[in-house]
Amino acid sequence: MASVAAKVALEAREAPASRSRTRRITLRRLWRFKWGVAAAAVLLVIVGSAVFAPWLAPHNPLTVDIQHRLSPPVWMAGGTTAHLLGTDQVGRDLFSRTIYGGRVSLVIGVAAVLVSSSIGVLLGLAAGYFHARVDWTIMTLVNVMLTFPFVLLALAVIAVLGPSLVNMIIVLGIADLPLYARVVRAETLAIREREFIMAGRALGMSHPRIIFRQILPNLVSLIVVIATLQVARVIILESFLSFLGLGVQPPTPAWGNMLGEGRVYMLNSWWIAAFPGLAIFVTTLAINLVGNALRDWLDPHMKL
Repeated sequence: MASVAAKVALEAREAPASRSRTRRITLRRLWRFKWGVAAAAVLLVIVGSAVFAPWLAPHNPLTVDIQHRLSPPVWMAGGTTAHLLGTDQVGRDLFSRTIYGGRVSLVIGVAAVLVSSSIGVLLGLAAGYFHARVDWTIMTLVNVMLTFPFVLLALAVIAVLGPSLVNMIIVLGIADLPLYARVVRAETLAIREREFIMAGRALGMSHPRIIFRQILPNLVSLIVVIATLQVARVIILESFLSFLGLGVQPPTPAWGNMLGEGRVYMLNSWWIAAFPGLAIFVTTLAINLVGNALRDWLDPHMKL
């Protein structure tokens, strides 16, 4: 009884030390990824401002006020506190439009990545697991898609379906689909030859169970990292299409079409294009830093 009591007392003394050591290791890892943590905080602010735009924006982003058109930002001569970032060519508040533009860009970025990752992962799993004719058919389709220039694909789809938010998501989702298919196929080819997959086949597991219960969980971290980085790329592509007039159409505020509208006034009213461009830069930089930190965090070789 005495030895049992001594063992319990020893474990009670070691438990706080173990928790303290775990806490120190976690804090040390967080400090190692300090830029990723800072970027996550900035990204949280951007997402929060987009979600709560109706309450944060001081003006309606579609309200036209010709009397105050081309007003400069508040810190410049002629600027007013009513329009912190100034107004555009028809007097719409630029601060409000930038906040609302974030809603469009983030929704398109996340939705397009969900579409491309869902379809691409399924195609990659099928190609890597089944081999032979299935692999050849899927990879041929993927290679054909890679030969199409993105702008040509966007022009073709939008010419047929018309420019809209949903069509933008379809175009951008299709454009990134081959990346997931090729990466997941390569990883699946390696995993399908491991011992636990062979054991599953020997036990009589069905193909869907092996694919979705054995292979897919080993690919989750890779897919999450790729998807995170692709959100930034999709936001830039959406801005590019909107800049060309192929994306979200005015007067709906989107960072890309705001850039397109402001390019005519760059010499005299630089703020019309500068602030949407700055929003794109900060958002994509934050997403890329978060993606890099997430990649290192999930990599078992990077753990302390």
